[in-house]
Amino acid sequence: MPQAVRRTFVLVTTPVALVAVLGAASPPSPGASGAGDPYFPLAGNGGYHVGHYDLALRYDPGSGHLDGKAVLTARATQRLSRFDLDFEGLTVTGLTVGHTKADFRRDGQELVVTPKHALRKGERFTVTVSYQGKPGPVTDPDGSLDGWIPTDDGAFVAGEPQGAMTWFPANNHPTDKSSYDFTITVPEGRTAVANGVLLSQRTAQGKTTFRWRQSEPMAAYLATATVGKFEVEQFTTRNGIRVYNAVDPREASAAAPVLKHLPSVLEWESKLFGPYPFRAAGSIVDRAPNVGYALETQSRPVYDRAPDLSTLVHESAHQWFGDSVSLTSWKDIWLNEGFATYAEWLYAEQHGGDSAQKTFDDLYAQPASDDLWEFPPGDPGSGANIFGTPVYARGAMTLHVLRTTVGDRAFFRILPAWAAAHRDGNGTTAQFIRLAEQISGKKLDGLFQTWLYTPGKPNRP
Repeated sequence: MPQAVRRTFVLVTTPVALVAVLGAASPPSPGASGAGDPYFPLAGNGGYHVGHYDLALRYDPGSGHLDGKAVLTARATQRLSRFDLDFEGLTVTGLTVGHTKADFRRDGQELVVTPKHALRKGERFTVTVSYQGKPGPVTDPDGSLDGWIPTDDGAFVAGEPQGAMTWFPANNHPTDKSSYDFTITVPEGRTAVANGVLLSQRTAQGKTTFRWRQSEPMAAYLATATVGKFEVEQFTTRNGIRVYNAVDPREASAAAPVLKHLPSVLEWESKLFGPYPFRAAGSIVDRAPNVGYALETQSRPVYDRAPDLSTLVHESAHQWFGDSVSLTSWKDIWLNEGFATYAEWLYAEQHGGDSAQKTFDDLYAQPASDDLWEFPPGDPGSGANIFGTPVYARGAMTLHVLRTTVGDRAFFRILPAWAAAHRDGNGTTAQFIRLAEQISGKKLDGLFQTWLYTPGKPNRP
């Protein structure tokens, strides 16, 4: 009897063990060519996460030539036979995975990499890409330029939403956030400004090399390496934030009265939104007349001209909403732009300007045919609309309706709670709604359905 029991045990478990062994030996597969974003299906890549980028760049503004070397430290999230990097336009001159040459091919914006040996799930690996050429921008669905945009004295580098791939190989979706080191060499007399803290600056043989470090996680589109002739100001705020301002001399007189407010703006926003999320701050004020926008490049926004105070408040607010708390999908961009726009309203309200209610009322008075009501901000419909008026203005209006519904006490708890809960990470609209309901104790799905997702002009709240 005991013998028979043992024999039965073997017969039952052997197939299970075989299945487990076979499953472990299942063949590796390619990583996805995109992160699954509905508006930018090829943005980002599947199968791995980049923990750190080490970018070494040499740029000659005269010829427009860039030599680059990117070392990506990554971890495989599946068994990988091959994987993609987002990289367009520049010529790859060498590529290794680990210290071994890897096969690669170009497929539009995808750089398809096949390592000599498949990567195990969980394996940490490095990818080193050497490249060169004349970088230029991509044209976004709305017709704007994005990426490496040459200027008369250097380059304005702003990557939202696609442009990072024009100057370094990346996993270019906001859900893949990483730390960065930058080493940028430019002709003496030019300044190269990136994200985070300036580690060193050294001039030799007519070239100046700048080393920057962005320690906190950053989405690739928020990286910059802007080059130009700049006047530089450096100081540390009383809260210990290291500020680096770089201003084109042609914009200096217009920019100075605004930039002097940066420390007080950051202090004011910290009281509303919680502690400033980075160790560095500042501004890059370029003269780039063919750009037409500013961007909240992490820790140091870049402006195409001298900003006004509202723009400074807006881009500074993005350091919390958009940079520290990043999107999960570009469809949710109102979480960036609606919040930064509402920060402008709050700043005006608390600094002698119009109340947020008056700003709301003035906007609501616009007729139903106005562009403000063209599409709902929570569902812009395509990448062509993510920077449209509804995302900014009606997104801010949604927050004001939330404020008037839950009351100031709850509303001004929701904002810092959101920034704290998703610091250095990502968030979704659904998560924000749940948080607002939790803090306020109110059912809010109808409010958000009306103001974020219903086409046309909503009924007055």
